[in-house]
Amino acid sequence: MQLKKSILATTIALSMGLLTACGGSDSNDSPAPEPAPANNAPTDVVLSDVTVDENTANAVVGTLSAVDADSGDTHTFTVAGDQFVIVDNTLQLADGVVLDADGAESLELEAELTVTDNNNASFTKTVTITINDVMDRYTFDSKLIDSESSVAYTGQTGRHVLIAELNNYIKNQLEADVDAGDLADKAAVLAKLNYFYNPDKDTEYDDIAITFIDNSKDGLLSDITGYKSIKEKVAGNDTGGQHEDWNNGAFAGWGAKGSTTPTDLVAALFDRLADNAVAKINGGVRKDVLGDDIAKIYIDDNGVDLAQLIQKFLLMSVAYSQSSDDYFGVDTDGKGLTTDNTGPAKGDASKPYTNLEHQFDEGFGYFGAAVNYLEYSDVEIAGKVTDGNGRSDWNGSHDTDGDGKIDLRSEYNFGQSVNAAKRDLGTADNAAATDYTTQAMTAFIAGRKLINDNVPQALTDAQLEELEGFAKVGLDAWERAIVATVVHYINDVNADLAPLATGGDTADFDYATLAKHYSEMKGFALGLQFSEYAGISDADFVKLHELMGEQPVLTGDVDAYIAELTEARDILQASYELDADNVVNW
Repeated sequence: MQLKKSILATTIALSMGLLTACGGSDSNDSPAPEPAPANNAPTDVVLSDVTVDENTANAVVGTLSAVDADSGDTHTFTVAGDQFVIVDNTLQLADGVVLDADGAESLELEAELTVTDNNNASFTKTVTITINDVMDRYTFDSKLIDSESSVAYTGQTGRHVLIAELNNYIKNQLEADVDAGDLADKAAVLAKLNYFYNPDKDTEYDDIAITFIDNSKDGLLSDITGYKSIKEKVAGNDTGGQHEDWNNGAFAGWGAKGSTTPTDLVAALFDRLADNAVAKINGGVRKDVLGDDIAKIYIDDNGVDLAQLIQKFLLMSVAYSQSSDDYFGVDTDGKGLTTDNTGPAKGDASKPYTNLEHQFDEGFGYFGAAVNYLEYSDVEIAGKVTDGNGRSDWNGSHDTDGDGKIDLRSEYNFGQSVNAAKRDLGTADNAAATDYTTQAMTAFIAGRKLINDNVPQALTDAQLEELEGFAKVGLDAWERAIVATVVHYINDVNADLAPLATGGDTADFDYATLAKHYSEMKGFALGLQFSEYAGISDADFVKLHELMGEQPVLTGDVDAYIAELTEARDILQASYELDADNVVNW
């Protein structure tokens, strides 16, 4: 009989004493235990990518893995230093570390990585990581004159400064001038307001000092730009390119449509402010709705904060109007995005930019963002840095060129660029978080790059369509940030009015806060009509302002007014398809 191979092998092993037959053996005859296999240390640590984007908080570099002969081993990873951290086997930048390729001495940095197996054997190596220099600054070299920048929007910076100085004066100096007797009558008050709003070119302009910021590189507005006026750029006064005639029946939101103009509204608000100053000059004491003294000249006795209403309306009727209804427009030949890109602006060979480059720059300049806006966090743009949540020297502005001063042309965040960050902060923890700052800035940079890449050639029809698309995307983010800000202040006003509503306690009512919030809401909302790309219909815009009124309802049926403001918010939510959670929580 032929034995099976397995049985034969066993028989041979028994005969040679290699195996002990089962049964009858004692413990001394048991085989020695098999020695534990020797552990192999890991021989490499692998990083899936060795590049990291600049200006991105908590930016991920890549995923870590180990090379180890012992397939059953588990591994942990560590990194030396404080630039990087490891989260779930992913190498990323540590909290607070943001890389800047533009300011770095080298685009490479090293990370010392260690992998350790479950038997405490390890392997360490140093990996070189390259910083990706992305297109993230609004800076473009001239294609017409070597070694010069083609970016210029000092006029827009100048008007931002004038609006800031006017607001600073109304809030922080007007009352002191009245108390000191420097302003003796209404005419003197109005003259002082117009010193900022519409300065006399020959007698006043060179004297306008920059005071709203302590460390400006420039001491006078004339150090930044030539003569500029706010009034001359209010919607309706600069008619070139605007899609409506704001001075002849188009302006809505204050009284019946066409009953006033943007310029007349500013004049009326100045007049009210001057009347309040005269009341103080004459020793009068104005009272609020609860009979308490109104402490500030700029707060009316009808629940309106004139400082806020004037400032916000000017940001809309000048900055937003000029950009969205002029410089980024396409409906007027030779204006906005339809201007020439083939040679120096206005045929002046000394200009390092084309007309199209300059028009686009002027539109961007009114957004108010620093040229390295994308390098800031939202907290920093918003000016809300406190211990541990941002860089203190980036709080609203940053001395990027290291000269010890803030260049208002490029290193400061003005106006609505700041509001965009505030609204993004308000949705950061929501499921549909917004990123208006990134959307606006990346679109404006991309549009400007498209223009710059083609100098000195005219854009093709396809390129012009692409450029218009970039402008629309940037303006969409800008407009949505404004809408979100209006929603934010509707929510605030409703909360402010609760103590005056049914069941409320008037002891909790703060008149000055209510006036501030109402006026910011109204001032921004008035400006939504100025864009030729506006997302709200004319009919809904008129209804919105009928619900808001020209002053808050502080007596009578306050409950009904709160409901009307909620309806106004619903109009905005529907018009712009806003996320419900964001709307409630802004």
